[in-house]
Amino acid sequence: MSATTSPLQTMTAGELTRRVLNKEPLFILDVRNDSDAADWQIEGESIELINIPYFDLLEGVDAALEQLPEDKDVLVVCAKEGSSKFVAEQLVEAGKRRVYYLEGGMKAWSEHLEPVLIGKLQDGGSLYQFVRIGKGCLSYMAVSAGEAAVIDAARMIDVYSAFAAEQGAAIKYVLDTHLHADHISGGRKLAEQTGGTYWLPPKDAEEVTFDYEQLEEGKVVTVGNTKIEIQPVYSPGHTIGSTSFIIDNRYLLTGDILFVESIGRPDLAGKAEDWVGDLYTTLHERYKSLPDELIVLPAHFGKITELGKDGAVSARLGDLYERNPGLQITAEAEFRRMVTENLPQHPNSYQEIRQTNMGKIHPDEEQQREMEIGPNRCAVHDK
Repeated sequence: MSATTSPLQTMTAGELTRRVLNKEPLFILDVRNDSDAADWQIEGESIELINIPYFDLLEGVDAALEQLPEDKDVLVVCAKEGSSKFVAEQLVEAGKRRVYYLEGGMKAWSEHLEPVLIGKLQDGGSLYQFVRIGKGCLSYMAVSAGEAAVIDAARMIDVYSAFAAEQGAAIKYVLDTHLHADHISGGRKLAEQTGGTYWLPPKDAEEVTFDYEQLEEGKVVTVGNTKIEIQPVYSPGHTIGSTSFIIDNRYLLTGDILFVESIGRPDLAGKAEDWVGDLYTTLHERYKSLPDELIVLPAHFGKITELGKDGAVSARLGDLYERNPGLQITAEAEFRRMVTENLPQHPNSYQEIRQTNMGKIHPDEEQQREMEIGPNRCAVHDK
């Protein structure tokens, strides 16, 4: 989008995502209240950001003009769009150029999914990671010979359907590594929409109200000519049923057990003391026995620095055992203390999100959006 086409312009969440990934300089004026801005912000290596609440700018934008650069595009953001559009208009009227407002606000930023190619599969298929950059969520699609499997789908399921159609593939399988507590799963709805099969670990599904295929060790899901092996990595700890996938003997999808810069928290079902031992066993025995060369693909990231040059979030398993802070404590007693003490704040509405993913409550679309606002906070080290 040219900065000269009009004094005031919109910027979509997709356009903002590409600017972040391409490390294009951008100055953000966040006009949400102080607490919301401090809790959750747009981040990027080339992003500069200041927070001036909307109500401080109602009588004039002079305070903002003094702090805005002349040589960079300025993006005004708020929760839903209205306040940022008003402030951006005032900035243009005051003579400021190269001003945008974020279309749909932080809610739209939270919902954007950006597909990134992870690599080609052995049979000529492809593995994609969908980066939900504003929420820190990661989901996956394996495509092979006209078929596709989606793993840890976000609730914005039309993105996956459209992308599969572009690849000339039909979605046959939809799988969740565990019962999510930070975001509403689109897995069951996506399976219903596409006629695919929905898979869920049975130990996480004891209270669900719907039918599903049991995701257990020893089962193999074949997508086209590619085998997604659900074996040998039953990997409890974040939840009691957490299950990891090995694809093509190259990629290890770890769900919320292991991240690039942290490890999964065991307390979102209120069972930290019960599950921390499982987490220790998974990380220091089950995963430790896997090949160092496996590429770890987690279900979340906590910081923008975890994104690689191509926008993907990944790391070699052996490298994580050398540098990931959650894997450096090998004594179980010390590990238990590290994991259960001083945990970060819980994800927003995590109990209601779990109930939704069980099928026990049925919030409408706007309620679901409100429930998901904010960072994922699924990792031990996400403060």
